[in-house]
Amino acid sequence: MEITKDLVLYLEALGRIRLEQGDEIRTQKDLGDILGYIDKLNELDTAGVEPLSHSSGVTNVMREDIITNGDMRDEVLSNAPESADGSILVPKTFD
Repeated sequence: MEITKDLVLYLEALGRIRLEQGDEIRTQKDLGDILGYIDKLNELDTAGVEPLSHSSGVTNVMREDIITNGDMRDEVLSNAPESADGSILVPKTFD
């Protein structure tokens, strides 16, 4: 994909940013360099390589989800300034 001045102007409008004239030219070159690097990476033979989510072998540590505090509704409601029907009453924010 070729990075044109029109594409840079479109991205500038899309991102709601304003670039100076020199920055537009530099951005056009930089985006072209990035896409060129990605094209170079696409040339690599990755057959037999497993996809990774982390390069360092990090794994999630899982534990059993055990409820330790049980039903504390009455204790929670006792701290509320006002409650009714098992719910905390709060002031209206709008009518």
